[in-house]
Amino acid sequence: MKEACLNARKSIDIEQYILERDDVGQEFLEIFINKKKGGVAIRILCDMAGSYSFYASSLPETLRSVGIEVRFFNVIKPWKLHTFFSWFFRDHRKLLIVDGSIGFVGGVGIRSDMRAWRDTHLRVTGSIITEMVYAFEEMWHASGETKFMKRLSATRKFIKGFQFVTNSPLVRRRFFYNDFITAIRNAEKFIYITTPYFIPDRRLRRVLRLAARRGVDVRILIPKESDHIWADRASHSYFQKLLESGVRIFQYTGDILHAKTAVIDETWATVGSFNLDSLSMRFNYEANIVGARPEFTQEIRNFFEKDVTRSEEVLLLDWQTRSRRSKFFETLSLPVRRFL
Repeated sequence: MKEACLNARKSIDIEQYILERDDVGQEFLEIFINKKKGGVAIRILCDMAGSYSFYASSLPETLRSVGIEVRFFNVIKPWKLHTFFSWFFRDHRKLLIVDGSIGFVGGVGIRSDMRAWRDTHLRVTGSIITEMVYAFEEMWHASGETKFMKRLSATRKFIKGFQFVTNSPLVRRRFFYNDFITAIRNAEKFIYITTPYFIPDRRLRRVLRLAARRGVDVRILIPKESDHIWADRASHSYFQKLLESGVRIFQYTGDILHAKTAVIDETWATVGSFNLDSLSMRFNYEANIVGARPEFTQEIRNFFEKDVTRSEEVLLLDWQTRSRRSKFFETLSLPVRRFL
C-alpha cells in the first residue's frame, strides 16, 4: 500500500476504519502530504470511532491546510444521549484506491501493532476498480450528511458487483451477507472459514449446521484469544450445538488472527472486512472481494490449511467437560452478544 501511494500520479482515495496517529499512521500521512505537494489529489475518509485518536488530534487540520480532503464517518458526541445508538453504525471498510487503477481491500488497518497480526489483504486491478470507486464515492458523500438517517439511506445506490460486494445496515443492502448464506447453502464438498470474531446469527448457524449434517466438511478457524475477550466468550456460547452437528472448530495459537476469509468448494472465495459477528452482520458498512477463479480460491484454501497447522481443534468431548468458570462467563455474555 505504501509503495502504491509513493508511485501515485493522479489520486489517492483511502477509506479506513482504523487510522492511528502512531508511527505507521504518521508514515502514511507524510506520504500523503508529500504527494499532495506534487499535485496528487488526496481524500481521506475514516470512521470517527475506529480512528478516534486521529479524529481528536490536530492532524486532520494540518492535512487540510495543505489541500488534502479529510472526512470522518458518523461523527457523534458521546455526551449527547440521543447519539448513543450511532456508535453501532460504523464504516468498517478498508479500501485504498490509487490513480483509479489499483485497489486494496481486506482486513488490514493502519496501526503499528497490526503489523504483527495474521491478516489477509488483496491488491486488485482491472474493471473491479470501477465498482470500488463507486462505493467510495457513495460513502464519501454519505459522510457529508449531518442527519444520521440520511447517512444510512445514502447506500440506496450501492450495487452488488460481480466481484466487489458491499454490505450495509439496511436489510435490503446486506449484499455480502446474503451471497455468503447462498454460497453455504449450495456447498457440496467443503466450507473453510477464517474469522477473528465468530458470533453468528440464527440464520448463519442454521445453514452451517445443515451443511455439516449433509456431509459437507465445515471448518471454522478463529483465534484462541482475540483482542476482545467478551467477543471470545460470546463465541464460545455457540460451540456446543455446532460441534454436535459435525462442524469442526479450530483455535489459532499464533499471533492475533484478524483475517476474514472463506473458501467454498473451490468455486467461491472471499477476502474483506466482514467479520462473522453481530456488528458486521447488522450494524456496520463492509466491503469484500468475491471470486471464483481457481487460482484465487486455491490460494485462499492454502492460507486456511497453513493456518490450521498452527491451531488446536476443539473436540466435542473436551468442550463438554470445560470448567464451570468458562460456562459462567459464556452465560454472562448472552444478553449482549447481539451487540458484539
